[in-house]
Amino acid sequence: MAGNWKMFKSPAETTTFFEKFLPLVAASHHAEVVICAPFIDLAAAIGATQGSAVAIGGQNLHWAKEGAFTGEISGPMLKAIGCQYVIVGHSERRQFFGETDETVLKRTVAALEVGLTPIVCVGEMLAEREANRTNEVLKTQFDGGIGGLTPDQFSRMVIAYEPVWAIGTGKVATPEMAADAHRALRGSCEARFGREASQAVRILYGGSVKPDNVQGLMAQPEIDGGLVGGASLEAGSFAGVVNF
Repeated sequence: MAGNWKMFKSPAETTTFFEKFLPLVAASHHAEVVICAPFIDLAAAIGATQGSAVAIGGQNLHWAKEGAFTGEISGPMLKAIGCQYVIVGHSERRQFFGETDETVLKRTVAALEVGLTPIVCVGEMLAEREANRTNEVLKTQFDGGIGGLTPDQFSRMVIAYEPVWAIGTGKVATPEMAADAHRALRGSCEARFGREASQAVRILYGGSVKPDNVQGLMAQPEIDGGLVGGASLEAGSFAGVVNF
């Protein structure tokens, strides 16, 4: 269960969140729990979660280790501060900041090179869903991004399916719709990396996951967890998702 805080919370608010959240999930051993926080909150988040089972991740990284890239953060920087995960290719990065399948691949490789686990996002827009192009879009994003990895690299990453029309809109894919998309993605994984690897890879669902719909989503065998946005910002709400 991964929480994506997007552009919310100060360091002080981060500390307060974990004071409330950690006791609520202290006995939760059924799932790996990750919070992907804004860069300025990472030190507070890592400090607050020391000794707990909750891992911390960044929300993006540059593919270069260092250089003249004003405003960017590198994989070695995230690793040095104590991150274990990083989100790559979130639809908001694709939509607003020019992320492409090619740059998704470069960032994914950069994360893996320093031992971060990338959570690589794919998903279709509403117009693509309505035109029955979901599987085609997912295959294109997979082939152009994840499909460029080596088998070893693929074994060390996580995929997140996030239908763009369901992010922050309150709309949610039905469990069956989400499972169909996950099945299509797993088919792409099998075609490229083989059946064993395709069964082993974790595919998360992201798109308005909340305590009141998480049960139905997680009941689908194809869905291995959630990438949670708005519901991860409040301790009780995210704990409700984790402890579904």
